[in-house]
Amino acid sequence: MINKKVENVTEALKGVSDNMTFMFGGFGLSGIPENAIAQLVKLNLKGLTCISNNAGVDDFGLGLLLQQKQIKKMVSSYVGENDEFERQMLSGELDVELIPQGTLAERCRAAQAGFPAIYTPAGYGTEVAEGKETREFDGKMHVLEYAFKADFAFIKAWKGDAAGNLIFKGTARNFNPNMCGAAKVTVVEVEELVPVGELDPNQIHIPGIFVQRIFKGAHFEKRIEQRTVRKRA
Repeated sequence: MINKKVENVTEALKGVSDNMTFMFGGFGLSGIPENAIAQLVKLNLKGLTCISNNAGVDDFGLGLLLQQKQIKKMVSSYVGENDEFERQMLSGELDVELIPQGTLAERCRAAQAGFPAIYTPAGYGTEVAEGKETREFDGKMHVLEYAFKADFAFIKAWKGDAAGNLIFKGTARNFNPNMCGAAKVTVVEVEELVPVGELDPNQIHIPGIFVQRIFKGAHFEKRIEQRTVRKRA
């Protein structure tokens, strides 16, 4: 059995450099690779293209990379919770590609499966389809969308083993499974790292073949993006 365990985030991120394209799992602040993001901030890489459902908030998640002007381009679906993102986009400092959420997920999954592209009806007749090939299937028009090409995918899972088998927890599952194996190198941080054989095979969400490096993360904050509480009686 191939051992994909690395000792820490520093070792896990070996090979990252300026001007690379990175994928980040997560939805809002749920299931984001906190350790990997913190390490990228520390490395102070520049000119990054980041593929993620959203850009975090101003002081957490990918918002930390935006604060340091490390991101050149964001490829995202929902970006409404980050004032710095909005400022950089409107000022022209940040290149932004907005994608329908389902299309974002399927372009990840196409890359994971080795498909070069997909056809989707989402976005046809809108700005999303401008300059793209279209084709009719069963009387409905579709837009050709290419699979993503990324250098690294940074993933957060709840539990994993040294072979890279992964289990996600609750809504933190979100975009993480689709991004596993969708880049040249998939790096996973987990809350619990167990020996091979301890995970129930029937509970594994992603098999280790999609993972190149796995490590036990530390100091997960797990912030809540929008906290809603019931008023006291």
